[in-house]
Amino acid sequence: MEGPAFDEGDLFRAIAGSGARVLLIGRRAMVAYGLPVLTADYDLWIDPDDVEALNAALEPLGLHPSRSPAEARRAGRYVLENDEHIDVLVARHGRPVEGVALAHADAWSRRRLLCWDDGTSIAVPCLDDLIRTKHWGGRDKDAADLRLLEALRRRTGGEP
Repeated sequence: MEGPAFDEGDLFRAIAGSGARVLLIGRRAMVAYGLPVLTADYDLWIDPDDVEALNAALEPLGLHPSRSPAEARRAGRYVLENDEHIDVLVARHGRPVEGVALAHADAWSRRRLLCWDDGTSIAVPCLDDLIRTKHWGGRDKDAADLRLLEALRRRTGGEP
């Protein structure tokens, strides 16, 4: 599926203007925190009530959902795509880590707003919550990412 030329700033502005409670997670969030990692995709965590608002905001960018909002809520995830690929986690709670679940509402209340180059704010989990979300993957690259995030936490004493 081919869409209009992709501009990351347009994506972040559309998300910020959507009114949806969307957190940028994964490696793009790590990049937003200033960590030197590479990634080719985007990972978002959204409150299930806000799927329609996000989809409507990103439709002008040519990003099309792989599932209807109802299907996305049942499946717990969907993809927005054209030439880009955006994984969207649709859940009120993330997978428990060390017996502790992370609620989207709690992560949203502790979110950090990081400034994009034109002043657009990007909502990311606070550092402790981002670390918790990185535990969800369980892949080798997640272990490496966790080491970087832990080093950032030690260097900054918590939040940069």
